[in-house]
Amino acid sequence: MPAPAHITPSPDLRDLLAAERTFLAWIRTGLALMGFGFVVARFGLFLQQLQLVQHASAAPTYGLSLWFGTALIAVGVVVFVLSAWHHVRLIQELNRGEPVASRPSTQAVAIALFLALVGLAMAIYLISMHIHANFLVPIFGPPRFGAWPSAYLYQG
Repeated sequence: MPAPAHITPSPDLRDLLAAERTFLAWIRTGLALMGFGFVVARFGLFLQQLQLVQHASAAPTYGLSLWFGTALIAVGVVVFVLSAWHHVRLIQELNRGEPVASRPSTQAVAIALFLALVGLAMAIYLISMHIHANFLVPIFGPPRFGAWPSAYLYQG
């Protein structure tokens, strides 16, 4: 009589559905990051167009909105890749019948820390632009393209 073959139990349907819900939540997070990144990247262009419509003098642009937006889009892509890799690995572990260890999501922590840094950088940028716009006024007429900051007077 042959020895019974080791049969791996099929994973519980609740575990598979929970893994799929988690994967889809990460996909939504990645899409939101990419969409928000696109909006941030295009915000500088919107402000330039608004100044042209209002016939206002062009304020110096630093292009930081493009970099912040591109960084958010790149993080969205990284979220897609990491979530797909994690989901495939989790499903393989469940199908083999291995116990899945409960561990903190390093992906979630890393993204939260990155977004906190991006938010802090954006806040510093907006505050510096507000200070620049309110406290520096030109001495002789409207600002010129390429004018050096020494051509402005501090109005405290």
